[in-house]
This record gives sequence, structure tokens and C-alpha cells, in this order.
Amino acid sequence: RLITALEERGFIRRLAHRARAIEVVRLPESLGGAPSGFTPKVIDGDRPDAPPPAGAQRIETAHAIELPVMGRIAAGVPISAISEVSHSVAVPGQMLNGQGEHYALEVKGDSMIDAGINDGDVVVIRETSAVDNGDIVVALVEDHEATLKRYMRKGDTIALEAANPAYETRMFPVGHVKVQGKLVGLIRTY
Repeated sequence: RLITALEERGFIRRLAHRARAIEVVRLPESLGGAPSGFTPKVIDGDRPDAPPPAGAQRIETAHAIELPVMGRIAAGVPISAISEVSHSVAVPGQMLNGQGEHYALEVKGDSMIDAGINDGDVVVIRETSAVDNGDIVVALVEDHEATLKRYMRKGDTIALEAANPAYETRMFPVGHVKVQGKLVGLIRTY
């Protein structure tokens, strides 16, 4: 009732389509307000003038970065290493951490299906050779086979573990496996 009374007397105005939003039109004369010469200052909020439709969310503009798709990577039986650009894919900037070069690979196979990586997915890889146990990596096996597996090092042995019980963990001496990069993101199309 107080808000309605102030609105009727011309002191405030309710802003349409905004919850609990009012605009001061003039101050009472006892507070130094005069009918003329007063210009209220409106603080712009971060909400749009019109409410979004039910269930809709406000989406900030995200910048995308074009990454080269360097071919296919095996998630199953290792395939020959591919290092030529076949096309590009737009990747959200938030997916890249800014450290090192990034590239994308198309997944071929189902050995990482329990890690949520399916045949046909595009994985985003950050070029690095420094990885921790448990990281999903692009591993170059014996300088000619590339595979996407979980990396585990135990002493002088490197285990490349699949995330599918149908595939066995492969063990290699340290010198036979070169880490080419670490998985930082995944893009799936339906």
C-alpha cells in the first residue's frame, strides 16, 4: 500500500517486467526535492527489459576457437599415426586452458566407452608430454601407432589402460611410448 501511495503521488514509478524495480521520479520537498530540475539517476541492472520465456536461460556470448582436426585416433586397436589436418572444428574458448598448443582428433573405436568417449566423438588434446597417472592421453606406441588410453606408469613400465572390459591393458617399457598430448575436452554430435 505504501508503494502504491508513493506511485499515486508521483514520487516513484514501477518499472514494467522487472521484479521489485522502481524508479525515483522526484524527492519530497522536505528532502530538497523540487518539482522541476530533478533528474533521477537510474542504476542499470544486468537483467534484460523483457523477461525471458519460461525455462529459458540467459546465455553469454562465448567465443570459439578453430582447432585443426588432425585425423583419427584409435580408441581400440592402435592405428597408424596421423599428423595431417583434415578439417577444422570450432571449440569453446573455456575448453582450452591457454597452456600449449591444442588440436582435435576424431575417435575411432570403443575402448574408452566407459570413460564417456564414444566412436565418432571429437576429442580436444593439449600438446604435452608431462602427464599424471590416470590422465587420458594420446600415446604414440613404438613410433608408429597412435592410441587414446588412460596412462599409468609403474616404475619402468607404462600401462595403457582401456575403459572397456573387452580390451586388455597393454604394457610397454618406458622408451616405447611417447605421450603426444592430454585430453582436455570432448565434442559430440548426434
